[in-house]
Amino acid sequence: MAVRGGAVAVLLVVALALSCDAASAQFLRKKPKQPPQTSKPGNPKQLPPKGKYTTITANKYHKRDYEITCTTDYGAACYVKCPARCPNKCLAYCAYCLTFCLCDLMPGTSCGDPRFTGADGNTFYFHGKKEESFCLVTDDQLHINARFMGNHNAESGRDFTWVQALGVTFGGGRHRLYVGARRAAEWDEDEDHVVVALDGEPVDLEPAENARWVSKAVRGLSVTRTGTAANAVTVELAGVFIISANAVPITDEDSRVHSYGKTERDTLVHLDVGYKFHGLTGGVDGVLGQTYRPDYVNKLDIAAKMPVMGGEDKYRSSGLFATDCAVSRFQRAAGDGFTSFAS
Repeated sequence: MAVRGGAVAVLLVVALALSCDAASAQFLRKKPKQPPQTSKPGNPKQLPPKGKYTTITANKYHKRDYEITCTTDYGAACYVKCPARCPNKCLAYCAYCLTFCLCDLMPGTSCGDPRFTGADGNTFYFHGKKEESFCLVTDDQLHINARFMGNHNAESGRDFTWVQALGVTFGGGRHRLYVGARRAAEWDEDEDHVVVALDGEPVDLEPAENARWVSKAVRGLSVTRTGTAANAVTVELAGVFIISANAVPITDEDSRVHSYGKTERDTLVHLDVGYKFHGLTGGVDGVLGQTYRPDYVNKLDIAAKMPVMGGEDKYRSSGLFATDCAVSRFQRAAGDGFTSFAS
């Protein structure tokens, strides 16, 4: 009986060892290496579920179509290239190997031709008119105008516009903040084309990545370089707004595709802008501001390829810092029935 029991014990040990070896082999077996993928532009209406994104910004190290290689969460390599509509900056969801333009996803942005994304998430165009100013956001204690620059294509007879500068009036009308793009005949990414001034005085911001300037005259106001030593800044007034501004040119490829009529005399440097607001009132108005109203109803054809918001006359201002547009809410008397809300 003892011999039989010992044999059984030996067999059990051998079986257990074989099982462990098989499990170890399964555990150590490497998954086949997945070939790298090339990113594709994603559909803004179908975002990756719980996707993590990386911001891709063009710089001198990514000159070849601004392409980079990233590793997905699953170990596969994704070869990322920003979409043609936003070659200077985009969002890359590496795990899905998809890219998106910031203006397609971020509420409160204005980019390109100029294309806005409202607080309701819908994208629309507002063309304005070159060399004129229009109110983007107008509220009781905050007024933001944009001055539009433009270019005429003699061959097609079309006019194109972009946002060249912002004029921000706040502090009861005592303070004026200027954020603009300086024009250039030739684009140099190492040269700063963003100009910031407070109450007529230039903001002296060190030309270094993450350099920060803090106002001594206005509490809570700061300007920070973002991601690069030139051409991208974030302006923040604590508790009121955060404005990100990137100076970008029209490339030869942009001009060819969209028939912008760009010449060698002007790279058509303009601003791509992002906004975040705090404490807007329910009566806020303006091209972009109206989309932050709790009762806002979008009447544009959002299914159209280029939904266009008209009404230039309602939003036209007599100057970059003028608060006289027809829908102006700046310093309007309280008690008008609107309530405050944060955005």
